[in-house]
Amino acid sequence: MSAAPASCGPVSRRARMLRALGVTPWVRRAAAAAAQPAASPEVNPAVAPASCIVVLPDGCAPRELDLLGRALAAYGPELARAGRILVKDGQPAVAVPPVRAYLVFGQAQAHALGRELPAAVMNQAQIVLADEPPQVLAHGTGKRRLWTALRQLRRALAVPGGA
Repeated sequence: MSAAPASCGPVSRRARMLRALGVTPWVRRAAAAAAQPAASPEVNPAVAPASCIVVLPDGCAPRELDLLGRALAAYGPELARAGRILVKDGQPAVAVPPVRAYLVFGQAQAHALGRELPAAVMNQAQIVLADEPPQVLAHGTGKRRLWTALRQLRRALAVPGGA
């Protein structure tokens, strides 16, 4: 019987799963991270120039945010650094900037985004809808739809010049 060591099992399985999903693993280099200066605390990542914005409901549990952060990081630096905007009571917490793509978690957040953005911006942007974070965390179908949405978003961002 040929069994892989316990330390190599999850890593190779993870690599196979990511390869099957079409995801290129993103590995942070310690030397590159140490050479870059730390970001200033007054910069709001939601309004920093980006090509993608993630729209989330307010009050997400830390476990849900951790799952979403890991999923975004698995799809590369562009999605990992995407700005995040929280929606509370049907209104975004900050002004929504025009970008190439939006990843929206839930119908209520999609409606809030639709009320906030001008029609011309919505017409040119790629808007990808995923389940709300509690459903993504609770059900396998929600996770599957999230991976599908992330693949669709990555393809839209890969097109040079626009969505």
